[in-house]
Amino acid sequence: MTTENQLDAWIDAHFDEQVAFLQQLIQVPTDTPPGNNAPHAQRAAELFEAMGLGVAKHPVPASDVQAAGLQSITNLIVRRNYGAGGRTIAVNAHGDVVPPGEGWTHDPYGGEIVDGKIYGRAAAVSKCDFATYAFAIRALEAVAKPTQGQIDLLLTYDEEFGGEVGPAWLLAQGLTQPDLLIAAGFSYQVITAHNGCLQLEVTVHGQMAHAAIPESGVDALQAAVKILNVLYAQNDIYRATLTSQVAGITHPYLNVGLISGGTNTNVIPGKVTFKLDRRMIPEEDATQVEAALRQLITETAALSPGVTVDVRRILLAQSMKPLPGNQPLVDAIQKHGQAVFGEPIPALGTPLYTDVRLFVERGIPGVIYGAGPRTVRESNAKRADEHLVLDDLRRATKVIARSLHDLL
Repeated sequence: MTTENQLDAWIDAHFDEQVAFLQQLIQVPTDTPPGNNAPHAQRAAELFEAMGLGVAKHPVPASDVQAAGLQSITNLIVRRNYGAGGRTIAVNAHGDVVPPGEGWTHDPYGGEIVDGKIYGRAAAVSKCDFATYAFAIRALEAVAKPTQGQIDLLLTYDEEFGGEVGPAWLLAQGLTQPDLLIAAGFSYQVITAHNGCLQLEVTVHGQMAHAAIPESGVDALQAAVKILNVLYAQNDIYRATLTSQVAGITHPYLNVGLISGGTNTNVIPGKVTFKLDRRMIPEEDATQVEAALRQLITETAALSPGVTVDVRRILLAQSMKPLPGNQPLVDAIQKHGQAVFGEPIPALGTPLYTDVRLFVERGIPGVIYGAGPRTVRESNAKRADEHLVLDDLRRATKVIARSLHDLL
């Protein structure tokens, strides 16, 4: 029996244990916001320790966490050192998730299994890869323990807010220094590039007044509508003028996802705030994108007499461009992915943004691969009834175990 077959057999034999492990991770909420994620790290550490995988806990100072808009974070490192020489491979999954929202027919924190699928928030993105990576490492050590190199399993908790007190914090503290990185996946493909993301909070100031005498005030909502119409028109301009050359990525786009303002039905609104999300293709310069948006918003606001506007950056996540050194990762995952899934595994870009950029910005080649459906949409990620097909978890774990064996 080949090493690959032995790894597969070990994963099959321990799959019920792997699923139970994932269920327990789903059952501890990590809604971000508000981002009180230290309790999940504590539970995850207990589960890893019970499997014989030692965990180093790295609580982030409260001041840093609060500055990032979160409540508590403890990042975890499971370090497996196999001997001098060889590569250090990091595998990174994040435990934070967007709140469940409405429309669920399954308990978002239940980890229910129905018709071969596990349901729950983060079942597909990305508590599943806590399980993928943990059981791939266990299979590797049980079947063909490496004699050199190191694996750093990094479990972090702020991907939804940009990663600055997760992977970026671990890297800045010198707590991990990998040669290569694999980060949590969300489709069959191996992802080598992704879009950037700029998020801005725009506050439009007018002057409150009684609705019966509107001329005595300045309507912030009408001014905000003018700004919103101009911003939405940009999407048509993006489609017409900007196209990425990276397979899997199309054009930039802009979305306004949250609006608040006004005080009552019979009051001219004196303040309106909205938050926008601008996705940037790898070919764009983030500094120029932000400057252009700020100018557009300011110039449009100036068309409404008596109106002022404040623009505050919430998030800036740079796009990820492939580093040449990622080829060993791509080759290993494509080879074993095709063997396990029975179909070619393309290397593509994605319109999402991820923590991988934080490693690539520091010259560490990285790719995105882990348990996921054929496409992100199939899993209902960030929507009601998020789920993962259990056979996809099984197969992705085999691909990661085989790939780690090759890389080490």
